[in-house]
Amino acid sequence: MKNENPEIASPVRTRAIMETYGLNFKKSLGQNFLTDINILHKIVTAGNVSENDDVIEVGPGIGALTEQLAKSAHRVLALEVDERLIPVLAETLNPYDNVTVILQDILKADLKELIKDNFDGKHPIKVVANLPYYITSPIILHLLDTKIDFSAIVVMMQKEVADRLSAQPGTKDYGALTTRIQYQMECKTAFIVPRTVFVPQPNVDSAIIVLTPLKERHLKPYSEEQLFDLVKGCFAHRRKSLWNNLQGIYGKEPEIKDKMQQVLAALQISPQIRAERLSIDEFILLANKLSEAKIIEK
Repeated sequence: MKNENPEIASPVRTRAIMETYGLNFKKSLGQNFLTDINILHKIVTAGNVSENDDVIEVGPGIGALTEQLAKSAHRVLALEVDERLIPVLAETLNPYDNVTVILQDILKADLKELIKDNFDGKHPIKVVANLPYYITSPIILHLLDTKIDFSAIVVMMQKEVADRLSAQPGTKDYGALTTRIQYQMECKTAFIVPRTVFVPQPNVDSAIIVLTPLKERHLKPYSEEQLFDLVKGCFAHRRKSLWNNLQGIYGKEPEIKDKMQQVLAALQISPQIRAERLSIDEFILLANKLSEAKIIEK
């Protein structure tokens, strides 16, 4: 079906939709609508979205990005948590028969079941979304925890968070979130999005991050859960030494301290460095050695 209307992201169409439906922006849901079509085209390009892809979008809003995805993808499944926007999306996306919109919270959704119900299983699945700032990290971690084989996750987020995701060891932005994401995914910043292209305008700039699965990790932990617990504990007090944080996690009993000192010595890791100096591989080796020393159980 040919769409005779101006594109949804155009400022004039956005204003018309807002006025027609009497919409206001919900700060509680982190709603900021993009009004720059070129930026939307760049997002689709960054995700290399083609007619061979099935795409999941989180938080379609009034359908600006959804429309551009529908023009390029095989199918689009959009999850919206604001029930006010469901009738709006039914109207704005009516010209596109390859889009399904459901009222669903991504953090509560059974994505595997939704994929089974809405996609044919013959196409790679990508996530492409403009994420609400206040819930960016939980959504990304939730997507990774599903263990779904996404071919790419392409998301817009606050630039500050994007810097943390793509940070390298030894930098101020490197932390527990960095290692958690980079353990599974290659991460790159595609481009920066200025705050001026949103309505309402946020207080910070954004960035498009592209996550793609690592082909293979040569070093593997005995337990991913224990690895992530270790990393989280080591970054609990960033200004403290690795040694102090390890004692905070596992205790200060003489026997435990002696074993931890032996582990660090075997790995040639100084107890006095901070956690931000350790690479993901070093954290994996540390977790495994602590397990072998029975400081943490396998």
